[in-house]
Amino acid sequence: MQLSLPSLLLLLLLAALSPPATSHYSSSTSSPSSVSSSASEWRPARATYYAATNPRDEVGGACGYGDLVKSGYGMATVGLSETLFERGQICGACFELRCVDDLRWCIPGTSIILTATNFCAPNYGFDPDGGGHCNPPNKHFVLPIEAFGKIAIWKAGNMPVQYRRCSPGLAIYVIALGRINCRREGSIRFTIDGGGIFISVLITNVAGSGDISAVKVKGSRTGWLPMGRNWGQNWHINADLKNQALSFEVTASDRSTVTAYNVAPRNWDYGQTFEGKQFETP
Repeated sequence: MQLSLPSLLLLLLLAALSPPATSHYSSSTSSPSSVSSSASEWRPARATYYAATNPRDEVGGACGYGDLVKSGYGMATVGLSETLFERGQICGACFELRCVDDLRWCIPGTSIILTATNFCAPNYGFDPDGGGHCNPPNKHFVLPIEAFGKIAIWKAGNMPVQYRRCSPGLAIYVIALGRINCRREGSIRFTIDGGGIFISVLITNVAGSGDISAVKVKGSRTGWLPMGRNWGQNWHINADLKNQALSFEVTASDRSTVTAYNVAPRNWDYGQTFEGKQFETP
């Protein structure tokens, strides 16, 4: 029997709402931090760019990723206005941007996938419609000039764009329509810092939805312990976990979860980076 397109999409939607049947992921009871059920729709915003003049411009950012090249993000990154940044919960998420409404400056038929790695602070000395591009309620993206040049002529300056994200809970349905995923090379990376019983873990190179809503850590002599968000994608806990192998459970904003066992060996030390499992993407 051949199904019509509406019937096929309805079946895909019902399948997406069913509980996952794989062992690699599990469903979390926490609500997504940053994406709504209509997040796959194109939405209006504006975008500007910055021109890197010094290698230090590729280091830092409000998400704490440090050197963006070494962290695996390169220059396909973006800073978000306050309305979009969500106090750092959005860090690591991927957006697709395309230039619209300007035949003179837009490069037709192009779009670019960018990772949120920085914050564009408001400037209340200017109106949102004036120089305060990143003031609320503006939805504004600040791109490296290399990325901006993929969708528009650099002379354009402040450009109207459209953006979208993937939609949690409707994964199969959105795949049928062209789901947006963060695609990464290699595994999730865990960089351990701190001192004494204070442990801070920076989590980078996350595929799938890209942003993280919850993290748990387990020592070889403990149960699973919830970590708190320190800032960006830095997570912390006060616990004596030295001389124990460490495992991590990472839950993304789309409620998918990946568990990486024995990521750090028993003799781990502060300042070291380890790799665990990665979210699978279609």
